[in-house]
Amino acid sequence: MPSPFPGMDPYLEGRRWQVVHANLIGEIARQLAPLLEPRYVAFVGERVVIDVPEEFEFETARAESRFPDIAVIGSDEPAATGDTSAVIAPAPLQVITPVPEMIPHFTVEVRDVARERLVTAIEVLSLTNKRGNGRREYLKRRKRFLGSEVHLIEIDLLRRGRRVPTIEPLPAVPYFVFVSRVQRRPVTDVWPVEIDQRLPIVPVPLLPGDKDVPLDVQLAFTSAYDTFRYWRVTHYDEPPPVPLSAPDQVWANDCIRAFKRGSKF
Repeated sequence: MPSPFPGMDPYLEGRRWQVVHANLIGEIARQLAPLLEPRYVAFVGERVVIDVPEEFEFETARAESRFPDIAVIGSDEPAATGDTSAVIAPAPLQVITPVPEMIPHFTVEVRDVARERLVTAIEVLSLTNKRGNGRREYLKRRKRFLGSEVHLIEIDLLRRGRRVPTIEPLPAVPYFVFVSRVQRRPVTDVWPVEIDQRLPIVPVPLLPGDKDVPLDVQLAFTSAYDTFRYWRVTHYDEPPPVPLSAPDQVWANDCIRAFKRGSKF
């Protein structure tokens, strides 16, 4: 069953995104593998980023009912210790403290068969890449790619967080795909995507003399959505985890009603 939306599903931009991210990376690698034969392969690389959620992340967590703001603890009797001359009162408040988290990140690595060298890296951005320490780590990694002989594709399907740095301002749209070819740097090809648009088909550049192969980002997203049955755990009767503008929410509600009636785009 397809998502209610023709492109990215804004209801998947919250706490479930890490799972979507991993599944989407797998679908991209699976889609590209037969297209890259016989000279290239598509592997999934993994790294771990240490991340500390920032204040606005906790605001989102509260909106998604992950944690209470404050828990007030009451007790009829003070807690007694073995020494009856002293008593320890229970803490009157409990609050959430930011703690470091180990966040896995996955990358599609297109490598040539002859030397197994990295030719093209495909990154699907997570919120960790777009704010705080995770962003700083990602920008260092990105800088290494841009200073190398590796093509870089970045897929940003999250409305929150900071975009990748560019000299010219980007248009005010929710989603982007960036393709940075080695031979054309510092020029980057950009696909801006409106919320009601299909995700694009973009080129995957390879070594000189070899033609690009196509990456259908929408097909990869739809395949992940269908395979892992996201509709069964996505609460379309509630507001999305990242609020939409009033006009976009009206549009989203129309899409969801059509989805429930069994209509297809």
